[in-house]
Amino acid sequence: MAKTILPYIISGISVGGQYALIAIGYTMVYGILRLINFAHGDVFMVAGLMMVYMAAALPLYIAIPLMIILTVFLGFMIERVAYRPLRTAPRMSVMISAIGVSYLIQNLALYITGGLNKNYPAIPWISDRVTVFGMETSRVTIITPFLTIILVVALVQLINHTKIGMAMRAVSLNFETSQLMGIRINNVISATFIIGTFLAAVGSMLFFTNYPGVVPTSGAMPGLKAFVAAVFGGIGSIPGAVIGAFIIGIAESLIKGLDTILIVHGTITEQIGFATFSDAFTFVLLIIVLVFKPTGLFGEKTTDKV
Repeated sequence: MAKTILPYIISGISVGGQYALIAIGYTMVYGILRLINFAHGDVFMVAGLMMVYMAAALPLYIAIPLMIILTVFLGFMIERVAYRPLRTAPRMSVMISAIGVSYLIQNLALYITGGLNKNYPAIPWISDRVTVFGMETSRVTIITPFLTIILVVALVQLINHTKIGMAMRAVSLNFETSQLMGIRINNVISATFIIGTFLAAVGSMLFFTNYPGVVPTSGAMPGLKAFVAAVFGGIGSIPGAVIGAFIIGIAESLIKGLDTILIVHGTITEQIGFATFSDAFTFVLLIIVLVFKPTGLFGEKTTDKV
């Protein structure tokens, strides 16, 4: 039984790590601005498209860092153009702006690509096939959870032990008081978007190495699942977002492989189609969390009105 389930668990941990890198962007922005950045999944998709085009014209050792830099710049500009002018506007206005940015990015990508599937380039070493515990998989599947944990630990250290991290914590606790104390709110918010989009760019590279087709809607479902992970863990909590992402990734992978697992062990004799419900599970989980624990696993109670 363990030998049959192990490949799905390993795959789920890898996917969960990719969701975690996206979910951190959602939870950091919410923690400071109390805003759900609905365009975050589309930034993830744009990072994939930029890599497709740049890898065709440039060596990978230039294309990869350039893709990350341009993705970070895109996140920075989205905050400057779409969110900063609405800083004092009602929260609903900012949310509508975020949705508008999401559709704008998707439609621009549709115009540029013609809606055609673009093949993500193979990245040496991380795209290679390896054998682990007697099963063959890509190296990216193995390194994703370790890289995710390293990046999360580095982020936590930055937040807890640097000046900008201290400013982020202060702003997340009380926006107005932080401003009165001389903290440059705009710089803190820009830094938050830069960190979030950097992690989304790294997550994009890991995700599309495993799922090499990139289309204008490629960021929608991973973005939604990462958002659910952030809510499940307690939106505003980085450890919560990461744990939620790993739980969703593992559960999704197990559901996709449930037919095979049950057939191998003689529980059923033919395919039932459990894989069809792998995406639905994520949103059922969101409903359950919102009903029984609206603040998530690690979320704190708040009196803010949305």
